Amino acid sequence: MLHSLPLFHRLAGQPVIVLGEGEAADAKRRLLERAGALVVGADNQQARLAFVALDEPEAAAAALKARGLLVNVVDRPELCDFTTPSLLERGPVLVAVSTGGVSAGLAKALRLRLEGLLPASLGTLAEGLNAARAAMKARWPDGRERRRVMDAALAPGGALDPLAEGRDVAAWLGGAAGSAGGTHEIVLRSSDPDDLTLREARWLGSADLVAYEPGVPAAILTRARADAEQCELEAGAAAPDQTGLTVVIRRGSAAP
Repeated sequence: MLHSLPLFHRLAGQPVIVLGEGEAADAKRRLLERAGALVVGADNQQARLAFVALDEPEAAAAALKARGLLVNVVDRPELCDFTTPSLLERGPVLVAVSTGGVSAGLAKALRLRLEGLLPASLGTLAEGLNAARAAMKARWPDGRERRRVMDAALAPGGALDPLAEGRDVAAWLGGAAGSAGGTHEIVLRSSDPDDLTLREARWLGSADLVAYEPGVPAAILTRARADAEQCELEAGAAAPDQTGLTVVIRRGSAAP
């Protein structure tokens, strides 16, 4: 179960309360100003979010919550309605790493590791894909076909591999071919989703339909694309006829 629901909240021009002085409060002010928010005091009646950076924050946090605000209390995750992740920015691409307030140091370390992996051109790639949306819809009117083509292009080593520098969306669009979909089968070696191969994980992340035998662990099924259709099969049954990419999961040695 998720400990919290990650959301990206647009704050441009919106008032946000910050209470406190010193380094922690200043850091929150800088972050909010970077997001275009208006930093205000506790008496502001239009604010819906608040950050509290006080030595004894309980009373202030409780008063703000009583007014209906969502509150973040620095270094006190048990008092927080929400937490702020460690952020990595590449133009319109934002990567947020969170531990739910358990360890800001770990979130920062992971973000710094990702900094070295994600190229500076990632933002340009995102903007190019956005500019090409109409052209892609015209070329591949069927949403599933369009998604499969994109998955192939953005896969490791693909024409638009996001971890490679200098990918050209226009050049790719001029030469891209369609994808035939098809069916892939995964025979589980264990009930641990980390035992899936990279290829199997990519199949699940791209599937239009996931068909699974009884007893396949929920932890495996959660690795599928969130909006993929799912259906249960009788053990040994063939995959249903379906356009697009189908992944069949068999229990294999994961069975008790």
